[in-house]
Amino acid sequence: MVAGRQWLKWAMYLLVFGAAVQLMGCGSKTTYGVVKFSTIPEGAEVVNLKDDATLGMTPILVTWQGEDAKPEYVTVEFSKKGYQNEITSFWVNTRHDSREAAAVEPQPVTVELSKRK
Repeated sequence: MVAGRQWLKWAMYLLVFGAAVQLMGCGSKTTYGVVKFSTIPEGAEVVNLKDDATLGMTPILVTWQGEDAKPEYVTVEFSKKGYQNEITSFWVNTRHDSREAAAVEPQPVTVELSKRK
């Protein structure tokens, strides 16, 4: 009977330890990064090719949300009437604790569009 109680005692310690670890925040932390898209000339549509979502027209600031400052690989397409479409890929650094802090230091992504022939 003593061995059974000892096992129960250790099981309770493990449960309490597990709960303490969960409460201490061993989970992921939300972080942010901002990209400033620019094109020459301005006014190109920016599309995220991951989900075909239109992000807006250049120049534009776009915020990415990540976890634990892990970078995200992004591929976007720029299109403007009278110009050839351009596709570019890059890593978004999501190292900031807030959207506001990320907007202060946006990553520049600039593409020069070529006229259609």
